[in-house]
Amino acid sequence: MTLTAPTPAGTAAEAPTEPPAGTTAGVTVRPVRGRADTTAFVTLPRLLHRHDPHWVAPLERDQRALVDRRRNPFFEVGAAEFFLARRGRRVVGRIAAAVDCRLQARHDPHCGLFGLFECADDPGAAGALFDAAAAWLRERGLRTMLGPMGFSTNDECGVLVEGFDGPPSVLMPYNPAHYPALYTACGLTKAKDLLSWRVPMPPDGEPPEAVARAAEWALSAPDVRVRPLDPARRDADLAVVRDIYTDAWAENYASVPMTGREFAHTMRRLRPLIRPELLWFAEVRGEPVAFTLWLPDANQALRAARGRLTTLGVPVGLLRITRAARRIDRVRVIVTGIRKPHRARGLGAALMVEAQRAAFRLGYTESELSWLLEDNRDANRYAEAFGGVLFRRHRLYRRDLAPPPAAGAPR
Repeated sequence: MTLTAPTPAGTAAEAPTEPPAGTTAGVTVRPVRGRADTTAFVTLPRLLHRHDPHWVAPLERDQRALVDRRRNPFFEVGAAEFFLARRGRRVVGRIAAAVDCRLQARHDPHCGLFGLFECADDPGAAGALFDAAAAWLRERGLRTMLGPMGFSTNDECGVLVEGFDGPPSVLMPYNPAHYPALYTACGLTKAKDLLSWRVPMPPDGEPPEAVARAAEWALSAPDVRVRPLDPARRDADLAVVRDIYTDAWAENYASVPMTGREFAHTMRRLRPLIRPELLWFAEVRGEPVAFTLWLPDANQALRAARGRLTTLGVPVGLLRITRAARRIDRVRVIVTGIRKPHRARGLGAALMVEAQRAAFRLGYTESELSWLLEDNRDANRYAEAFGGVLFRRHRLYRRDLAPPPAAGAPR
């Protein structure tokens, strides 16, 4: 088993060793080094996508924290390198290569990761970036790379391959329509599809009859009850979320358990979005065994900030977000988890019904179930039973890390 030690603390510009770099067809790829490179890495998506009407600029402060080895708790268990591609002096693409010891121990000891890929419609630049990531992973004894992922399935992951007709929901990635062709041209192949379902809110907020019956059956058991998050014991309830999530997702594709610091880091980011009415628990004999978490689609407000909370010290972006937040009308069903011994009790239906009723009372007109693995038949059946329409598809890709051709050999 190949387990790579975590990278020592530091920023993206302070990696301890010099990884491979090179020049291909007029494109130069180098690892991120220094403050200027880090800024170029973080701000490239804005340069590439600022004219796309559907792209939602992430907050720059969050993107800087993501690549900062001192601030992102991923780097306590994993290692990563960041690369920039340039044509002349112009930055045209970026990518990250990563190793996660948890992924190797749980799923595949020979698999590395890539992510944070952004690139102009430039196959030469894209190929050079993927080659740089592959070389970095190959040097660590790995045989395949999987992605894109922020750093794991706990982060944003997947390439949008269908459904380019609107902006993404909160914590879902978005990319231009030319990205899938770049991936294919660079030798990457499909690993798994991630499905998104849109569910219009019924006029009365009530679920379809078949789902309501399943929920009633689950709640007819005398030892079962469902409840929303208790604001008086918020931290304890959120700790329960982590415990159930870790157990329920243990066998999911490419999933890794979140460390305590990763979970706390995630909850700090999500805390302003979590409404007690939209986080529901199912208990059996007083023990929490399942939950569902729905989030208001903050991207509907975040678009107004254009990626920055302040401008010249003035909270312009924050004010724009505050005003736009009043118009949020969609929720995203971000995660549902049920402990394995209780999955045949209809608890998922009971939780979803109560959360939908709460979302209706709060004035939301639509929900999105995303993402669901394409081969998770039970979850996709739930989405269909709720009246969901499949409207978007993201894809994870993989690539074999074959040794590079010998000098002088045809490519």
